[in-house]
Amino acid sequence: MKSQSFIIALFALLLASTSLAQNNSIQAEEKTRILFIFDASQSMNGYWEKSKKIDIARKFLIRMIDSLECENNVEMALRVYGHQSPVPPQDCSDTKLEVPFRPNNTGKIRQTLRYLIPKGTTPIAHSLEMAANDFPASKPGVRNVVILITDGVEACDGDPCEVSEKLQKAGIILKPFIIGIGLDVNFKSSFECIGNYLQVDHEEKFGGTLEYVMSQVLNKTSAQVNLIDANGYPSETDVAMTFYNKVSGKVRYQFMHTLNAKGNPDTLYIDPLLTYDITIHTIPELRKDSVMIQAGKHTKIGFDAPQGFLKIESTRMNMYKDLQTIVKIDTQIINTQKLNQNIKYLVGKYNLEILTLPRISIPNVKIDQSKTTRIALPQPGLATIFKPSSGPCSLFVQRNGQLEWIYDIEEKKLRETLTLQPGVYHVIFRNKNASLSQNSRKRSFEIHSGKSVPVRF
Repeated sequence: MKSQSFIIALFALLLASTSLAQNNSIQAEEKTRILFIFDASQSMNGYWEKSKKIDIARKFLIRMIDSLECENNVEMALRVYGHQSPVPPQDCSDTKLEVPFRPNNTGKIRQTLRYLIPKGTTPIAHSLEMAANDFPASKPGVRNVVILITDGVEACDGDPCEVSEKLQKAGIILKPFIIGIGLDVNFKSSFECIGNYLQVDHEEKFGGTLEYVMSQVLNKTSAQVNLIDANGYPSETDVAMTFYNKVSGKVRYQFMHTLNAKGNPDTLYIDPLLTYDITIHTIPELRKDSVMIQAGKHTKIGFDAPQGFLKIESTRMNMYKDLQTIVKIDTQIINTQKLNQNIKYLVGKYNLEILTLPRISIPNVKIDQSKTTRIALPQPGLATIFKPSSGPCSLFVQRNGQLEWIYDIEEKKLRETLTLQPGVYHVIFRNKNASLSQNSRKRSFEIHSGKSVPVRF
């Protein structure tokens, strides 16, 4: 009875990790597809404790399948290796999907297990490789899990570790479970690179293993993301978060960070089988890689994310239509911001380039915790430039005795009105048909806030 309880508990662990509640507004309840890969190689005829390993293993697996049969969100299939070709000679292609994924197939799996006769070798890598085609086409909200039950290591030329990693990176399967029956402890390293390895050494140890597994099963796997402010409190919120599968690089979850009714970070229920790379979409973004969630334990994931606000202000929206501000850290552009928007940034210093004519550069603008840094734009003026004919025309601003180019008027355009910052300007024009540089014509003018000036050649 202890051994039976252990196997039931072991699969309960799997079910607990596959049936975690998700945020209902983002994701529906998940479906888990479980592919059992069962070792029916010649060595399974050997005795372990009081019975043959094949008899113990199939008895446990049948009982597990019985316990999963009534789970609405679980689908099962069975692949077997080592049961078709006797050794010698060694047949490293001896693996077969005996029962594919389909509704109401538990009876077929039980029947197949009962009549297996161990004969051949142990092609674990090839079986994993073939398993990639055993799962139906992937859909959102479906998890593909492999459970390998074996009494031996790879006996052919394949590399099961490499195959497992390849399938995980492709997003075909999650990290597999491997149940080792009667294996020497030295074989542990051979399986840990494949997936989550659980070794059963002796039947009398099942009770202790059961206690451990049940401690993982009975508690929901939960996590919270703490966005820490400048005072050390997890008060920051209302920012998107993306959880990536570390191995495959694919998006696993997206949430909008929320504080609950008590003002604490909301609890997330997420898959403990994965390792995550997490991005917090602040400006600039925060990232934490290789985050592991321990089954049955509430995990707190902290980010230093103190934030304040930046607002570029002007009362002359009609003159600054569609004006943008480039926000940089050093020379790296991290955002573009519209006029009169109140945008949240991480606390720190930023360089601003406001795309007025001419551009306004403001270095080292400081953003403080929970405060709004306001940048008020000076009231501009208007210049209407009249060209007598088509031809090249360039506008310059005078700064510190130097002329700085800021704008070119289209050659064919004979009139253009520009919104300009207060200052002294020079415009130079040449008739398109003029053949000498000396034919260039120049005009100078000054812009005052709120004033309009015509410029004629």
